[in-house]
Amino acid sequence: MKLITLMPEIDLEKCKGCQTCVRVCPVVAMKMEEKQAVVDVQRCRGCGGCEQRCPEMAITMIVREPVMAKVDIEDLDYEKIKQLCIKARFHPEQVVCYCTATRAEELAGAILLGAKSPEDISYMTGIRTGCKVECIQPALRLLEAAGIDPKPVPGGWQWYGRTITAEEIPEQVKQKYASRGFYFDEDIELLNRVVNAPLQGKE
Repeated sequence: MKLITLMPEIDLEKCKGCQTCVRVCPVVAMKMEEKQAVVDVQRCRGCGGCEQRCPEMAITMIVREPVMAKVDIEDLDYEKIKQLCIKARFHPEQVVCYCTATRAEELAGAILLGAKSPEDISYMTGIRTGCKVECIQPALRLLEAAGIDPKPVPGGWQWYGRTITAEEIPEQVKQKYASRGFYFDEDIELLNRVVNAPLQGKE
């Protein structure tokens, strides 16, 4: 999914202007003009969400000149990347989007380069262009760690609020379920070991 080879083609005779494609686009590449859908090809990441959700079947994914969605972290201050990842409780080299095999360090790099929302991060790195479900969480956690409070795109429904992390589970919840086979403190200890594990080839 990081190598983008497709883009949507809109059949304007079928498009009824329902705005479903606008709401589901993870990179805000779809917009409405004169009550019909229009795609910003340069911003599109070819995920096919618009095609899959269009109730009128007015969108077809077609081949495009390939482009890569990737943040090159080589020219960035890696210590800043590392600290941002750790603050968000991620190991920098931890894969946070399995559809694109994108690591936390790349999301952090996108934020250091100016990303202010999950949509910005998706556009820059390609995350959320596969299943579109799980990787909203690391994006929101990293933005929060950077002191950014993003707001959902008006009218969109592709956001899933940030879920609680193991470290944030209230003590009374831990105590309530401790006798039922839940080992919260052990989980937190393991997660801390993951977050603070040595970097491969960087330390």
